[in-house]
Amino acid sequence: MKLKSLAIALCLIVGGQLAMAQVKVADVVKDWERSKAYTKEYLDAMPESGYALKPTPEMRSFAEQLLHLADANYAFVSAATGTKAPYAQAELEKTSNKSKSNVSDLVLASYDFVIDNVKKMSDAQLDEATKLFDRFDMSKGAAIAKAFEHQVHHRGQTTVYLRLAGVKPPQEKLF
Repeated sequence: MKLKSLAIALCLIVGGQLAMAQVKVADVVKDWERSKAYTKEYLDAMPESGYALKPTPEMRSFAEQLLHLADANYAFVSAATGTKAPYAQAELEKTSNKSKSNVSDLVLASYDFVIDNVKKMSDAQLDEATKLFDRFDMSKGAAIAKAFEHQVHHRGQTTVYLRLAGVKPPQEKLF
């Protein structure tokens, strides 16, 4: 009897911990809204002349880094949610208008696409299985987390671009 009671108590504790650890749509949206605001600070901080800056010839320009980030925001979230993205994969990075104004508009619109589509999901949908890019089996929430990781990676790379342009990067926004 003691063993049975112990097993039940353990299951309740573990089950409770798992329930608390579940990702919620509201939390995902909050993180993406924070990240959009942070990325906007990067876009605003770089002077117009810095949008063409390439640390080395084989690297992307500042504008191309951020347009790549936007392309991926659309691609990942479109694949995770089944919502058609307004741009073909890798279309934005190839745009000829790499002005500060156009790049800022395109990048911020990609965040709006993510936020709007995540808001349409239920918490349970985040746990649904998907096949990302017809290759990777994961939950929809994990696919959205990969998109988040990707945009953080590329925004982080642009810190060097800002410093090379003589600009102090924005203060981090972890919370």
